[in-house]
Amino acid sequence: MAEASAYPVGLRRVKGKNASLRAALASEHLLTAPGCFDCLTAKLVANAGFAAGYITGSGLSMSVLGAPDMGAISFGEILERVMRISDSVEIPLICDADTGYGGPINVIRTVKDLERAGVSAIQIEDQAWPKKCGHEPGRKVVQTSEMVGRIKAAVDARDDEQLVIIARTDARTTLGIDEAIERAHRYREAGADVLFIESPESEAEMQQINQEIKAPTLANMVEGGRTPTLAAPRLQELGYSLAIYPNSLTRMIAKQGASLLEVLMQTGSTQQFADRMVDHRSLWDVFDYPAWVELERKFAPSE
Repeated sequence: MAEASAYPVGLRRVKGKNASLRAALASEHLLTAPGCFDCLTAKLVANAGFAAGYITGSGLSMSVLGAPDMGAISFGEILERVMRISDSVEIPLICDADTGYGGPINVIRTVKDLERAGVSAIQIEDQAWPKKCGHEPGRKVVQTSEMVGRIKAAVDARDDEQLVIIARTDARTTLGIDEAIERAHRYREAGADVLFIESPESEAEMQQINQEIKAPTLANMVEGGRTPTLAAPRLQELGYSLAIYPNSLTRMIAKQGASLLEVLMQTGSTQQFADRMVDHRSLWDVFDYPAWVELERKFAPSE
């Protein structure tokens, strides 16, 4: 039997991801997790040297279903994509699991399936279903007690205690920052490892969150959203342990891709964009092409 390390990352199970994420969250340094929605974007995050990635629910909805983040995508569609993404990289991944997709039994199944799929942290929120993007109007939150049940079910369901449970509250927009912080305290008591107050609307509120919550906190950096977009050093000064950038890559790809296609339509050539592309070999090497070729050669028939 071959050593697991003899296979490219896409063909082997990488161990220790959960413990690695725990250690990073316990560090005094801010953990930065850019968003990804498929294997290409996940590889870009890993190859850039980031210690973790964030599987964005909105990115999955857009890329898998061609739909905005409004709860239209099914858990089965999400699970299939998440498994492929997790297999493609060695870094730990944080997975947006929306509301857990139903009652306590659904949450249990969601956690167990995503854990088997290879993620190292699962984020569950207190929105009512169907959920909406955290920086859009019209969000409704469930009673605190219902979300407490979701968190307790998630904590109970994990097989590896190193798996991180992130509790998100969307209460700030409709119920105010004080209610959102109070909910975060309740979710911490229920067993959440990291607390995520969505869409605070000022730096003062972000500071208040970290002054009142004595647990790891998550900052959601959404360009053009409701929350100030602060640099990582400032987020660390405020007390955040983790910062996610869910759709930064998505926005860049949408803009640059549209520009390239506009030029191609107008000129019949992509040459103007050549210096903004990777070449043929470099693209293949993003996916560890030499290692795959070597593995294939090992089992090829001798001449």
